[in-house]
Amino acid sequence: MRIIVIGLTVMLLAGIVAAQEIKKIWSFDSDRVGTIAAGFTSELGEWKVVADETAPSKPDVLAQVGKNSGSTFNIALISGTAYKDLRLSVMMKAVTGSEDQGGGLVWRVKDAKNYYICRYNPLEDNFRVYKVVNGQRSQLDSADIKAPAIWHTLEVEMVGSHIECSLDGKKHLDVKDTASRRRQNRSVDKIRRADAL
Repeated sequence: MRIIVIGLTVMLLAGIVAAQEIKKIWSFDSDRVGTIAAGFTSELGEWKVVADETAPSKPDVLAQVGKNSGSTFNIALISGTAYKDLRLSVMMKAVTGSEDQGGGLVWRVKDAKNYYICRYNPLEDNFRVYKVVNGQRSQLDSADIKAPAIWHTLEVEMVGSHIECSLDGKKHLDVKDTASRRRQNRSVDKIRRADAL
């Protein structure tokens, strides 16, 4: 499956009650087409900036252009992000994929085998949040969602161990990770699974 991302917004929440927000926004219009976006790394899969006339914010997007099989999550990481309490949002669109069409966000990344992930999969009509520990994925919450094949906005907010996930402005997932280890995370990122582009 091919996934396309047009922008990523991260807000660092500096408190639960009276949050002082520090907003950071990534867009890809100043990046060179055909390369990974500045400040990003392709951890799994092949991520490149491409032009997309359907993008709500033309002209350029970050796209997962490679294919993998099975339960592989194609991951692009953003350098210089280490947030514990945060709000993330990304605009994304699934383009192709017969095995999988999941895409979304990963955060509190410790390494390639330890992170949180929220993804929407239009092929399976579901929206899920997982925790991955030592490479083992555990589903924390799930919602069945049937949505048209258009651009979607996915948002995640995590404060302490409380996670809320929204799709197109509607909160569908609300869970507390009782095993949360309040560790300092490495980065905020995007994912695509298996043959998802």
